[in-house]
Amino acid sequence: MTEQKATNVTWHEHNVTRDERAKLKGHKGAVLWFTGLSGCGKSTIANAVDRLLHDRGVHTYVLDGDNIRMGLNKNLGFSPEDRTENIRRIGEVAKLFADGAHIVTTAFISPYREDRDAVRELIPDGEFLEILVEASLETCESRDPKGLYKKARAGEIKGFTGIDAPYEAPESAEIILDSDSKGVEELANEVIDYLEANGFLKA
Repeated sequence: MTEQKATNVTWHEHNVTRDERAKLKGHKGAVLWFTGLSGCGKSTIANAVDRLLHDRGVHTYVLDGDNIRMGLNKNLGFSPEDRTENIRRIGEVAKLFADGAHIVTTAFISPYREDRDAVRELIPDGEFLEILVEASLETCESRDPKGLYKKARAGEIKGFTGIDAPYEAPESAEIILDSDSKGVEELANEVIDYLEANGFLKA
């Protein structure tokens, strides 16, 4: 739990409710939390889901790991403590989007189960969907779009998830995507099917 350093602050309720925002947009807010090893396809699938939802008139936004680290979290590194703070901040931002009746997709390795569970606690029941993008280490290394595994194997990057830092897979993810054997389009549609079946695409 992060310490509350600011004092003399008071939470202010909004005049416009979550339900009113959802009614205006025609759908509920939600957080689609994609997690998995580097190179498993998180960002690619998240953006494919975002495109499918946008084309249906759904209000969406993608929070991507690298993009966030270039702005909001540019002062954080990759130590366990910084990883935890990185995810905490993203969770708070994602909560704001969901409060505004957006379906926000996030694409972060987020290797620690405790950190992801802490974000789940921030979001109203049923609106946080943990999505495990499963791909073997061999598959991820064979893709290696940023050349990070090669650098990690060479000792140029320390604390790299899957090589010399742990990845704790979800124990009860709402959605599990098989990125080893299925393509991006098929996986994106599996997410859309889940959203449809569980009432997320209507107010």
